[in-house]
Amino acid sequence: MDEELDNVIVLNDEDGNEVKFEFLDLVELDDEEYVVLLPILENEDEEDDGEVVILKLEDTDEDSEEESYVGVEDEEILNKVFAIFKEKFKDEFDFVDGE
Repeated sequence: MDEELDNVIVLNDEDGNEVKFEFLDLVELDDEEYVVLLPILENEDEEDDGEVVILKLEDTDEDSEEESYVGVEDEEILNKVFAIFKEKFKDEFDFVDGE
């Protein structure tokens, strides 16, 4: 079996479509947990800009095995989480600062 599938997360977008992401890291900031995900392109014609998605891990019912993720609107939090991620993986990824 393909080992790469172990770190794939499938989420539903706002239109109910399934979108696959590669799980890159779990980052803790101010007692909250955030996931750093990289979209997996289904269509080879799509252009990969290498942009990651950062979502906040929401507390769910302790009896449930499912996790819930929500978008982060606060640009300051996004920047802090991404800075932690970049520091942890500076030797594994080539980061290009955006405009």
